Amino acid sequence: MLVQSSPLAGFRYHEAAIVWAELRLGDTLQLAREPDNPYDGQAVSVWWRGRKLGYVPRRQNAALAWALDRGASLHARISRLTDHPNPARRLEFEVLMD
Repeated sequence: MLVQSSPLAGFRYHEAAIVWAELRLGDTLQLAREPDNPYDGQAVSVWWRGRKLGYVPRRQNAALAWALDRGASLHARISRLTDHPNPARRLEFEVLMD
């Protein structure tokens, strides 16, 4: 079941730019809670093959943080890759519930 679709936040601050050429539509992503994140207590990071790509945007992370904190089985996949000059518009992903 599709839970939400989001752009990737923090593209230029993490490893998304480094692995950009390797990413493919449909690639599986992992979501990880970062409750001790000093900037956002509801932070949910987005990972690909052990590399942090960025985050679920702050305005869209509250429900996912709540669900992950309660043990929900969520997974994600890349739904759009665009070579856009604005890094915030390069990668979108879908979050799904098992």
